[in-house]
Amino acid sequence: MVYTLAASTLTVAAPLGCDAPAAEGATARHSDVVVTGTDDEMLVLEITRDNKVVVRLPRVEVGQGVTTAVAMMIAEELDARLTDVDIPLAEARTKGNQYTGGSNSVSSLYGPARNLAATARARLVTAAARRWRLPARVLRTRDTMVVAPDGRTATFGSLTETAARVRRPRVSSKPKPASRHRVIGHPTTRIDAHDIVTGRARYTGDLPAAAAKPTVVARPPTLGGKVVSVDDRAARALPGVLEVVRIPGGVAVVAESFHYAFKARDALRITWSDGPLAELSDAAIRSRLRAAVPPLGRPPRGSAQLEERFEFAFVGHAPMEVLTAVADVRARRAEIWFSSQSPMGAREDIASAVGLPASAVRVHVVRGGGSFGRRLDHDAAMEAALISKKAHLPVKLMWSRADDIKHGRMRPAFQHRIRVSHAQGRVVAFAHATASVSEAWEGKSAQGGTSGVVTSAQGVTRGVVARGGTARGATSARGGITAAATSPIPSDSGLYNFGKLSGDSGSVELAMPLGAWRSVDSGTVRTAEEIVVDEIARTLGKDPVAFRRTTLRGKAVRAVLDKVATAGQWGRTMPAGQAQGVAVHEEYGSCVACLVEIDAVDPENPRVTKVVMAADVGTAVNPRGLEAQLMGTAVDGISTILRAGLHIDRGAVRESSYADFHWARQRHAPLHFEAHILPTGGEPGGAGELGVPAAAGAVANAYARATGTKPRRFPLNF
Repeated sequence: MVYTLAASTLTVAAPLGCDAPAAEGATARHSDVVVTGTDDEMLVLEITRDNKVVVRLPRVEVGQGVTTAVAMMIAEELDARLTDVDIPLAEARTKGNQYTGGSNSVSSLYGPARNLAATARARLVTAAARRWRLPARVLRTRDTMVVAPDGRTATFGSLTETAARVRRPRVSSKPKPASRHRVIGHPTTRIDAHDIVTGRARYTGDLPAAAAKPTVVARPPTLGGKVVSVDDRAARALPGVLEVVRIPGGVAVVAESFHYAFKARDALRITWSDGPLAELSDAAIRSRLRAAVPPLGRPPRGSAQLEERFEFAFVGHAPMEVLTAVADVRARRAEIWFSSQSPMGAREDIASAVGLPASAVRVHVVRGGGSFGRRLDHDAAMEAALISKKAHLPVKLMWSRADDIKHGRMRPAFQHRIRVSHAQGRVVAFAHATASVSEAWEGKSAQGGTSGVVTSAQGVTRGVVARGGTARGATSARGGITAAATSPIPSDSGLYNFGKLSGDSGSVELAMPLGAWRSVDSGTVRTAEEIVVDEIARTLGKDPVAFRRTTLRGKAVRAVLDKVATAGQWGRTMPAGQAQGVAVHEEYGSCVACLVEIDAVDPENPRVTKVVMAADVGTAVNPRGLEAQLMGTAVDGISTILRAGLHIDRGAVRESSYADFHWARQRHAPLHFEAHILPTGGEPGGAGELGVPAAAGAVANAYARATGTKPRRFPLNF
């Protein structure tokens, strides 16, 4: 721990996720309201004179509630009022861990944040004991103040100057045991909820930073298309137009308003060359993926076989807030504002693109309106920086919804081949081979080297790189199509006692922009396997829940399965055309089960009517936030199984908005949703991506039972 004094503000700092040793000291700058710690490898807690607790968070808030969870950790250990805790987002640093992904934010911050706050509390109590000449052990803390036995109180803010000089606290600086938690583990409304619903929360598009000028880009009709020529005379003649510049992704228009910018963009006369996939559509991609799935090998002798194939379409992230970035690039410095899950890598890439040292580039991290993995990449920020440099103006670049769906990152298309070998009423071997589209994207170097970011995302999420065949660093013949086997992968069905497990993966390289999508490969791997678990249960004449109970390896995952089966009344009689489905998943040190009820009387327009989920994540810092996460994953599962995917037509993405990218809307959401959080305690696991595979598998299984069909291509409307 490091403690510093800056005017009357106590600053406490601790290393967080950094390979370098702890810093010798942490410096601070004084301002009228907040003192900001500047040591790059520090998670810094500040207590200001006006009794506010400020922690600059080295993660990004994209709707997952991480700021609330960290505020709860700090309030718990400090005995502060939650309303007195402020969690602004830290700008890009030069050291440490600022990566938001892999469902690891809460688990990685849980220890450091609590230790930090507990240390600050011990020093504040010691400072009060010195002031009042009382033993520190008789003092208590509550409501952001220290309280003496005789009723005297002192706010934390009034004690900071003395507390900053304390070197040996007179009370314990260890975090509380769970038995004393009064904030952690209790359902809490998000600290930013009121600001979000009243419009006070500021996103990149709301920033007036550097008087940035509205900017949009004209993009090619096909993926990877290039500008051959541009006639911008009509566009430049329109009112409000400031500049027109060419960039690798198209032609940018800078104007006095977005209205003028869009008008001028539409007035550009551009001749485009086709992208490298202009002759390729869905059918050909599916055919090549099918051929790239590795063989399964020989099954055990004397066993019977159940073998199935599954197809999953490309899926866009489509966060509610479109990609937006503000950039002000000057001759010797640059300043960028945008929502980033990997701001340190973004700064390096932006610096390289605009020809500046990284030390001359400042990246401000702004809250994001959704991400699902999309903001691991920094396409918009790279473009904004290049446009600002060429136009000699600060710019506010906005990708339209069509821009993001047609030219943004996508979850790769996948195919799976699964074989279950069974003998004497039990599974004796389970083989799972996959093939997916992998990236050979010419545009990645012009958009920030984002290929490397995605590889990192997969490595953090799964513990391996490019699992499921999505090998990001592979080379290609500049947009050509090749099939290649990648390293073997273990089947996710190590979750079950299924005898010998085997698996392998292949890939088809395409020149298209791919990215880590929520739950990465588990969203298709586990989904396909949970469908097969249902089918092997039927083959063996067993109930799907009973079969899982007898074959699951872990007690925790059996417990969440039992919970949804009981709470959701598994096995109850339902009308014709309606049915229940169930699935489980285990990852990130957590596990989850999902039970779904579906109305498929009209098989072309199924409606999920009920979802019951149960999760064991160890310590759930904010059960209400976890419930919201699970609800979101349920909608993801409903969407990607029933309705939402992207088509490729002659090298272009067909969909362009929510009108044809059919994400679940209010009328598709379950009429009843409930989440059960098992209070098992211990260190917190991951939760943000956990529920997607279970929800998707349960929806698919419910539909199959309701219709008596065996769906193999997802979404079902493809």
